[in-house]
Order: sequence, then C-alpha cells, then structure tokens
Amino acid sequence: MSEPNIVSRSWRLIVPYARCTAEASHQALAQLALPNLLQLSRLLRAGARHTRDEDHPSMPHEWALGKALGWPDDDSLDRQPTLPWAARDALRTFGTESRDQAWAWISPCHWQVGSSHISMGDPTALGLDETESRSLLEILSPFFKDDGIELIPLRPDRWLARGEVFRELHAASLDRVIGRPIDTWMPKGPSANQLRRLQTETQMLLYTHPFSEARQLRGAPAINSFWISGCGALPAQWQEPADTPQVLDDLRGPALAGDWNAWSVAWKQLDAGPIARCLSAAHQGAEVELTLCSEQSSHSWQGPRGGMLSRWVRHLQGSRSFKQALESL
Repeated sequence: MSEPNIVSRSWRLIVPYARCTAEASHQALAQLALPNLLQLSRLLRAGARHTRDEDHPSMPHEWALGKALGWPDDDSLDRQPTLPWAARDALRTFGTESRDQAWAWISPCHWQVGSSHISMGDPTALGLDETESRSLLEILSPFFKDDGIELIPLRPDRWLARGEVFRELHAASLDRVIGRPIDTWMPKGPSANQLRRLQTETQMLLYTHPFSEARQLRGAPAINSFWISGCGALPAQWQEPADTPQVLDDLRGPALAGDWNAWSVAWKQLDAGPIARCLSAAHQGAEVELTLCSEQSSHSWQGPRGGMLSRWVRHLQGSRSFKQALESL
C-alpha cells in the first residue's frame, strides 16, 4: 500500500523543553547544530508567542496543545479549573458515557522529605510495571472509594480517577512539580483538603505495607504518595479536532533529569527525524505549524512562505532571527 501524499497530511508539531532554564542547557543549546530546524525556519513565518508565569500550574506546551484542541484558555484560575487531560483520556477509553463526568490523573510517586521541604521525583523513574502497578491500585482503591473516587488503570505510572471531587480542583502539572518543593503546587479548590487527607492516609498505609517492603528489598525507590493532575470535565459538546498537533516529548525526560548530554542527543534525533520530515513536507508545499516551548513560553511558526521576496528575507533574516527566537524562549 502506498503512503498518503505528504502534502495532504497535517504537519503541526509541538516541541516541549526546546529550551530550558538551567545554565548548562544554554551552553548545550549554543553548541547544537540543527540543520533541518534551521532550514525549516527559513520557510516559515513567525507567529504567536505566549508567556506563562512560573507559578502557573500548566506548562506552555500543555497550554499550546489545549488551545489547539479548542479548550478555553485557563489563564484565569478564578474562573475555571486546569486543563482536563484525564477527561480526554476517559473519552478515548470509554466513549461518550464519560464526557459529562469529572476525571483526574493519579500518578504514584516518591516524596523525598528534606530538612526544609518535600520534593517529588519523576514517577516514570519508579520502574513500575503493569503487574506491580495493578497491585498498588488494588491496595489503594478501597481508600479512594470511601471518598467517592474510582481508580482505573491507564498505564503503569498513571491511573484514571473518576469522581466529583475533581470537577473544580486546580491541580498543577507533573512537569511543574518534578524535582521541586511541592508545597506551592498542592491542589487548590473545594475538595483540596479532602484529597490532602487521602494523600496522608496513603503515606501511612504504604509506610509498612508488604508492597513497600518488597520494593525496598530489591532496592527500588519507595512509593509513598500520589500526585493529582489533569483534572476537570470536558467542555460541553467538545469534540477532538481532526488535525490535533503531534507533541514530540523526546526532550522531556532528559530535561527533567538535568542530563544535558542526553538532551542534546535527543534534539539531534528530533532534527534528523520528525523535523526533517516536516521540512520535506514544507518544501512540497504542505502547510506546517511548529511550536517550540520552554518552561515559561511558547513560540509558533507557520508556513511555508512563498515568492521571490521571501527568498531574500530568508537569506537575510532566517538563521539569525530563528536562532535568537529559540535562545530567548
């Protein structure tokens, strides 16, 4: 079977962690050669740029995808809860019967208690497999059920949770919290105290549970709490758009781990893979949208640009303006 015409495909890409705040990442970026990204920038015109406050619960790449999905902007947390990612997963899993219900993601996690604060590690680093994750879910389900919450397995490091307590809950993205003190990121809303109590009960339950002892014996990180994110219900009558952007999250893991060598390698692989294919599509006349995101902002480019004047503009401005834009994210 022949592949579909490359021009007829949707080429909307979102790249989280294209630039990071750590000084070492700036040095790594300055040394990166990304030839396909550079050539693509010469075909595209600069579009919208959005900046998020560092204390905003949603990351710029999440906001960019939420906007592409047609969800209301969540800049004013006094008016509405955060972006309902879990409800979107539930709609895909269960169909329309789930659309009016409130959902959340529950991520088993490790809270590291320090002398002055508690920080949280990346749940994906816990090494939970399908069997162990389901065992943990069965242990915790009765406690959640007492609070009107149903837990449903989604993937080893993330469960779906259904319950009205999530409808008006303002909960921060995992990416905002990983590696940072959790105090300022705890959920807010009418049910926040109820869920905080449930977190405390989970800590007490798992502290001496055989599940935890088994992990300790094999040297695995302790699981002593959970994080809530992606809360809320879908907007009324919302439907998934046909041309949803592709999120290229290859840079996420290295960025959150502070591994800038791996981050540079991942950037090069993106450049040689999806970015190169996007460039080929743009050369053939396909409409392209590329959104690069940092931890505070997002910047989009659309195109391709055409005509003789644009060739002259690309020659004079393309590499310089795009490089500056990437470094200033």
